Amino acid sequence: MGHHEHRREAPRQLRLAIVTASDTRGEAEDESGQYLKGALAAAGHALAFYRVVRDEPEAIRQALRSAADAGAEAIVVDGGTGVAVRDRTYEAVSALIDKRLDGFGELFRMLSFQEIGSAAMMSRAVGGTWGQIAVFSVPGSLAAVRLAWEKLIAPEVGHVLRELRKDAAAAPPAGRG
Repeated sequence: MGHHEHRREAPRQLRLAIVTASDTRGEAEDESGQYLKGALAAAGHALAFYRVVRDEPEAIRQALRSAADAGAEAIVVDGGTGVAVRDRTYEAVSALIDKRLDGFGELFRMLSFQEIGSAAMMSRAVGGTWGQIAVFSVPGSLAAVRLAWEKLIAPEVGHVLRELRKDAAAAPPAGRG
């Protein structure tokens, strides 16, 4: 069975979580989180969880665990993926990922390069699976979040979950790591 058939069999309505990692934004200033809320609603998905947390590894991991406990099937984390000292989201998220989707980060950087040039190499966008949950971590700018959602996450998140579910009996649950 090819990828076209896999996509046709993918779930259409999902429960997604949004976690914004920022030391400077709260919910009122979270343009990226607000965009994602609207985009996932427009796509027919439900918001399972939303939180803005400081770019502190334990705060991010706790938010991911809370999202899992809230029934999220996929989590989009935005912010904290750069190379500055305070950018620690990559470390927090990648430590939880069971299986990396290397192509996600590679494609994000390629698409970003087409928009912003060589600065795209400083993005540490990462995607993967955490138990039965798809996790995508992207830069926090509105442009980056829009790019990741429209070009990568929205078209494939159902496909990723279809793949996770086909062998669900053999996989450990997420939310405890």
